[in-house]
Amino acid sequence: MLAMIQKILAWRFFSRRKETTGIFAIIAWWELRRIPYNLIVGAAGIPILFIIASDPPDPPIFVGVWMIMYAIGANVCFTGGWIVEIAVRKIWGEQAGAFGQISFVLGLVFSVLLTLAPAALIAAWLVLRMLLR
Repeated sequence: MLAMIQKILAWRFFSRRKETTGIFAIIAWWELRRIPYNLIVGAAGIPILFIIASDPPDPPIFVGVWMIMYAIGANVCFTGGWIVEIAVRKIWGEQAGAFGQISFVLGLVFSVLLTLAPAALIAAWLVLRMLLR
């Protein structure tokens, strides 16, 4: 399992080929990953859309508003990634090492899990409700 994770982290999407220390280079590295990040997190949200479609709220506009607010929040947090990396590099210099790569990967994993959480909770609740009948 660890070997598989190390192979995934070696992909160009997650790694840096050379040490990135300048502010603009750090921002560029993060921003080149924003659209793929949004696509991955958005794809993780598809299961919740199927669940919502099976029992839409009244009025259904709330779904669209919720999706827009969630997307804005996810992108604000994504921007926080490169802001924190710049601060860490200013404080610790070269000791910061792979901070940006690690925080990007952990942020992506957390974002996907957070996006999937409502679908998992609703599915667990439905299964529990069926079992208790």
